[in-house]
Amino acid sequence: MAAFDDEDKPKKKGVHERGEDLAKLSLDELAARVALLRAEIERIEAAAAAKRSSAEVAASFFKR
Repeated sequence: MAAFDDEDKPKKKGVHERGEDLAKLSLDELAARVALLRAEIERIEAAAAAKRSSAEVAASFFKR
């Protein structure tokens, strides 16, 4: 007998896999995916802005 059944495994939460079949998702689930992806885009853009700012400060410092 297996120690863990499939029912005992924790379910994935808020994960989107690229290329995944979206036909099986409800409108609410699709809206949640869009919100999740928009939040991730904002997080990535913020990280890029911070790196850009650091690079500009470093460039400014070394040009003196």
